[in-house]
Amino acid sequence: MATSSPIIIYFIALFITSFITSTILAISVPPELTDNLRTDPGAIKLASIDYGHIIKEKPFAVLYPSSVDDIRTLIYLSYNSLFSYTIAAKGQAHSTWGQAQANDGVVVQMNSLNRFRNGTGILISGDRSSGFYADVGGEQLWIDVLNATLTRGLSPVSWTDYLYPTVGKGEFVTCSPQKDSELFYAVLGGLGQFGIITRARIVLGPAKKRVKWLRILYSDFSSFSTDQETLISTTGPSDKVMPDFLEGHLLMNQSPLDFYPQSQRRKITSLVNQYGILYIIEVVTSYDNKNEAKKVKQMLKSLKGFLPGFVFEKDVTYLQFLNRVHDQEIELRKKGLWDIPHPWLNIFIPKSRITDFDNGVFRNILLKRNFTSSTVLVYPLLRSKWDERMSAVIPAEEEVFYLVGILAIMQLKKNGLSILAPNGILFNRGKLALTLE
Repeated sequence: MATSSPIIIYFIALFITSFITSTILAISVPPELTDNLRTDPGAIKLASIDYGHIIKEKPFAVLYPSSVDDIRTLIYLSYNSLFSYTIAAKGQAHSTWGQAQANDGVVVQMNSLNRFRNGTGILISGDRSSGFYADVGGEQLWIDVLNATLTRGLSPVSWTDYLYPTVGKGEFVTCSPQKDSELFYAVLGGLGQFGIITRARIVLGPAKKRVKWLRILYSDFSSFSTDQETLISTTGPSDKVMPDFLEGHLLMNQSPLDFYPQSQRRKITSLVNQYGILYIIEVVTSYDNKNEAKKVKQMLKSLKGFLPGFVFEKDVTYLQFLNRVHDQEIELRKKGLWDIPHPWLNIFIPKSRITDFDNGVFRNILLKRNFTSSTVLVYPLLRSKWDERMSAVIPAEEEVFYLVGILAIMQLKKNGLSILAPNGILFNRGKLALTLE
């Protein structure tokens, strides 16, 4: 859960996809790109994989740009070629279904721009009256943005406001909710398929120093979902104690217990064995003073169905919380669980069907089939907070709908097919079907 605030993104939009041949490339490449366009096996292999480790498509070439103009030239080349070709931007390749790959096309290795920024990759500007912002290169990591802004007592407040793209012809365009808004909103929900982000202007706000980080345990789904909806409500008493972050997830028999005190882990394991699945509301409130303890107590009073005695709290720095996933990455790498297939599924479920989803998928597929090592997220969103001009499709009519993320890790079968359950969730080369029994 996050509050909505502005950000600016410069990007180069790609609208033309096709194929490329060695003959066309050899004839068409201008001299300024020759040194930065690689076709060696090492570059091709690196550009053919992503975090998902499921889709592997080889590009014909990989561009290591020395400037944004290199990217613009490449797109202009494609636009004016008789045989246009797919172009895909690759940052950290954290896509799971090949979005950062370009079969027989060109992959743009964005982190190459780091070598040529000369200290301009992250620029912080503004003042108290007009507000602060950071101009950030598309090659930067979010942790680098966070560290740079924290030195000024600031941090990003949210994501996107308006965009500066170069569209199909290789021409830079400024777009925002007011200017070229159709392109702006298409990019927001476009899954990376509408453009190469080369620079972003990110609105900043005062950074908090510390956070109260809570995990609240539930034994039944109804209480769990009801209390989550209470916490995101924009009316009533809960509005005064809304957390800064909310996420729900499942705790099953292979879930890690690192967050919880050593003295409580046996009790939690016993509850998991008793109920099969525990449901966890994870909330965070950031603070600078001691009044936050009062806010936490008020927030807990608004909740009705959690297990008494199973509310766990940590007090950590703002940076420690925001960087928590990196700590998980380190542990997964130690266990050899990072560079393996990640057939992730993220979907929206209407509120009216979320209990059916719990029964049909969480309990009758994941639990019964012992797929209990997956990280499973489930938390509500408000339709009224969603801008329908975005290209992402959300469930119609109902004000509350849920995001469900099944973040599985597994070894694929030799034929490339991974089946989570016979009549449940199928993953096959990025095509998936879901049926509820």
